Amino acid sequence: MVQKMKQYLDALNYIMDNGEEVSDRTGVGTLSVFGYQIRFNLQEGFPAVTTKKLAWRSVVGELLWFLEGSTDERRLAELTFNKDRTDLVHKKTIWTANADAQGAELGYENNDLIKELGPVYGHQWRHFDGTDKDISLSTDQIIWLINEIKNNPDSRRMILSAWNPNQINEMALPPCHTMAQFRVMNGKLSCQLYQRSADMFLGVPFNIASYSLLTHMLAQLCDLKVGSFVWVGGDCHIYKNHKKQVLEQLKRTPKSLPNLEMPSFSNLDELLQTRPIGYTLKNYDPMDSIKAPMAI
Repeated sequence: MVQKMKQYLDALNYIMDNGEEVSDRTGVGTLSVFGYQIRFNLQEGFPAVTTKKLAWRSVVGELLWFLEGSTDERRLAELTFNKDRTDLVHKKTIWTANADAQGAELGYENNDLIKELGPVYGHQWRHFDGTDKDISLSTDQIIWLINEIKNNPDSRRMILSAWNPNQINEMALPPCHTMAQFRVMNGKLSCQLYQRSADMFLGVPFNIASYSLLTHMLAQLCDLKVGSFVWVGGDCHIYKNHKKQVLEQLKRTPKSLPNLEMPSFSNLDELLQTRPIGYTLKNYDPMDSIKAPMAI
């Protein structure tokens, strides 16, 4: 059976039909349901949304940024656009608004060349429980995870967590995708993501693609095939100012999923030398983008 990511559109439909109107931190207001699961077989295609265009370069750039352990938004710009930050002063990323608002409010350095966000995803992935002044006692979760997948593949404890209660108040944006569990079965690596807060129109297609790509990366590093990606949402919401865009997307018929082509790498250092231009979605033929404001 050809996968077409219809299950994502089913989720949008479900929330439009069953969501409750609630207030939220941003002041925009949402239609929300609590708890939803979507499952993808990664061997049947890469789950990139086709009923609108996925910002693929940004997906890859952000994931590499996380894996580097960086928390500087200007470094994200360098990875995404493959240029030095001195040439990117007016280029924005998906994290620029958070750096300029919450990051600046927290007192972090914020200028044309550095936009610090605090101990967000990259810090937790590579330096869990470390501080800016001392990372000596921190845990590198990525190195640990790779070693576990290779050396203890039957483990049910292969967890990657971005949620660190001790540092939540230091983050420009507390993690929305909080925890991923990995599992090896019959030579295939699968991932289940828990996302506590899920912007179903703008964020979730991006997050599905990001963690599916991470699963492919880890599988390649560990000489495994890919299995499934399972997305689990907590507060699954459609912002009120996205309802028109969601209805437009639901009119569209999804197309067949593309296939992922990645660069060759055999260890983490080699992976971190790759850039978004090396990651291709073969036969990706999305429909036009649907613009919508991001709630921050």
